[in-house]
Amino acid sequence: MAAAALVFTGAALRAAAQRKATPRPAEQSAPQKVSARPEDQGKTADAGSSSNTAASSAGKTKEDPNAAHYAYEFEQPDFFVYFVHIEHDDRGHGSIRFERRSDTEQLTDPLEISPAAMERIRARYAALKFLDSAENYQGQRTYPNQGKTKLTLRQGGRGRTAEFNYSQNADAQGLADEYRRVSEQALFVFDINVALESQPLETPKLIDRLDSLINSNFISDRQQLVPLLRQLAEDERVPLVGRNQAARILKKLEKQGQ
Repeated sequence: MAAAALVFTGAALRAAAQRKATPRPAEQSAPQKVSARPEDQGKTADAGSSSNTAASSAGKTKEDPNAAHYAYEFEQPDFFVYFVHIEHDDRGHGSIRFERRSDTEQLTDPLEISPAAMERIRARYAALKFLDSAENYQGQRTYPNQGKTKLTLRQGGRGRTAEFNYSQNADAQGLADEYRRVSEQALFVFDINVALESQPLETPKLIDRLDSLINSNFISDRQQLVPLLRQLAEDERVPLVGRNQAARILKKLEKQGQ
């Protein structure tokens, strides 16, 4: 099942993931402990001169008050990755926070959900009529080993959160599965970037893991990974076996994308 896949993500790189101070690629922020809720961050960012504040405000695009904001949360204490929290806007821009047994603190990373995945997410929410519904999506039977899922949608001053362990509603369960694929993909990107900087000899194991995730349909948007795979296939820090693995996966994805 898709939820069970979270047990294994990053396990092949447990030693690398334990290194909190590992340098990250320039385009990504370093892993950091989350000490405040995302919606509270930035409240102190207006410190500075009033002229700078005015200039900054003038350059900002006014946010659409009716824009949708989404959140997903997953918890399963027995999993290696036992907590995942995703927040994003209607364009797929957001962040992922997660905790796993190899770490002593919560980590956060930027997140970009692809347009194709966002289209599926919006379609599921629309089919559920989520904000207008009071339906309890919990199935008749519970499966504690699959963990607890929370889905939240806020839009136009309205908001709703649904929590369930397992749902027989195809769209509710489909949303949970979609976000778990997003999580798997984001955690792979996080782990491979850490490995490139600190443990490049471990990258073949991660690339092999990615191949397994793709074959099991546990990746949100495989085409979104094409640029990264192209980089891995050419990066001399990656052992030759890993570069060859990346090249094989890349060739397969490029063929599928034609």
